Amino acid sequence: MGNGTGIGRVRGLGSAKSGTHHWINQRITAVGNLLLVLWLIFSLLQLPSLDYLAVTAWLAKSWVAVPMILMLISIFYHLRLGLQVVIEDYVHEDGTKFATLLLLNFYAIGGAALGIFAIAKIAFTGAAS
Repeated sequence: MGNGTGIGRVRGLGSAKSGTHHWINQRITAVGNLLLVLWLIFSLLQLPSLDYLAVTAWLAKSWVAVPMILMLISIFYHLRLGLQVVIEDYVHEDGTKFATLLLLNFYAIGGAALGIFAIAKIAFTGAAS
């Protein structure tokens, strides 16, 4: 009872039990993104001006750079999780699905790495570069 059809039991098919982990990760990153983006907005509103020197001086502080890096990681991971579901649901050809998921992973990792590098460069070299 509860194991699916007879042929499904023979083939070993049934609930994969892997969607819950994906769903929970997406919800956790959504909450993290909400909190970190709200922090970013309120922090930027407290700056005296939004010119290049003021923002880079603000970003050079460690208590600002670390949450910004965490925000980038969370946003790109959330993006990857969401688009992965869309690709898996709507791309039916296996080769195209594999190539699209590969490009998605390269984009997400590359975008996050580029953003982290930019923040780290500002944080480690100081305000004006």
